[in-house]
Amino acid sequence: MDSLRPIDLHFGSRPRAIGAYLVETDDGPALFDTGPTSTLPALEEGLSERGTSLAELRHVLLSHIHLDHAGAVGTIVRAHPHLTVWVSEAGAPHLVDPSRLERSARGLYGEAFDPLWGELAAVPGANVRIAEGDVLGWEAFPTVGHASHHVSYAREGTVLAGDAAGVRLPGSAYVLPVSPPPDIDVEAWHATVEAIRARRPERLALIHFGVHEDVAEHLDRLGRELDVWAGRVRDGLDVDAFVAVARADAGAEGDTYDSVAPFWQSWHGLRRYWDTRQQAE
Repeated sequence: MDSLRPIDLHFGSRPRAIGAYLVETDDGPALFDTGPTSTLPALEEGLSERGTSLAELRHVLLSHIHLDHAGAVGTIVRAHPHLTVWVSEAGAPHLVDPSRLERSARGLYGEAFDPLWGELAAVPGANVRIAEGDVLGWEAFPTVGHASHHVSYAREGTVLAGDAAGVRLPGSAYVLPVSPPPDIDVEAWHATVEAIRARRPERLALIHFGVHEDVAEHLDRLGRELDVWAGRVRDGLDVDAFVAVARADAGAEGDTYDSVAPFWQSWHGLRRYWDTRQQAE
C-alpha cells in the first residue's frame, strides 16, 4: 500500500478538495469513491496518469452516496456497464433511483447544482452489490455517524475511510468533523471512531484529503472536535458565530477547510441532530 495516494479531482478548480483512490482487490483494480460527474474528466486524466482507465477497472467501492463521493457512479456505469458497484444496504436503493437524493440536493444548492455536481444518473440494480463483510479481500464495515449509510473498507493496515474519519488537509493537524444534514449522529460517530481504532490501521485514506499515518492522534482529534462542534450548536451558537469560530479553529487554512466542507452545512446538520433529539424526548 506504499503507492496509495489520492487522485486529485480538482473540484471547483481547487486542489485537495475531493479525491478518489485506485486500489487493488482480489478481483482486479477498483475505484474507491468516484467524486461527482462534474469532476469526471479529472478522474479519467488521473487514471490515465497511472496507466489505466475506467474501462480496465472491475469494481467501484463506495463509502456512501453523498454527491461528492458517488455522484458520478451512474454516469460511469452507463459508459462501462461491466462495473460492479459496492455500497451499503441502506445506500443501494438511492443508487438505483437517485431522484429523492437529487430533489434534496437541488433544494439545497438551487441553480448551483448543475455546475457543482453535474449529472446524477441511476445505476442499474444488476450492477449493485451490498458492501458488508468480505468484499473482494477488503473488510467492509459500517461507519455511521457522518451518514447513516456510511461504510469503510479495511485491508493490510489501510482503512478507506471516506468521511468517517473527517476532513484533514495534507500537512495540517486539524481534523474537521464534517456534519452536513440530514442524519448526523454524534454518539454513533464516536462508536465508529472506536471501530476504526479497533482495526489498528496504519493509515487512513480520506477523500478530503489524502493518506494520514498518525492514526491515533488523528482519531483523538476527530473525537474532540466533534464534541466541541456539537456542544457549540447545542448551547445555542448561531450559524454565523459557529462559522467564524470554526474558521479560527482551523487556523491558517480555515478558508480552505470552509471551501472543502462548508462550515455552515455542518451547523445545520448538528442543529438538526439536536432538534431531532429534543423532539424525541
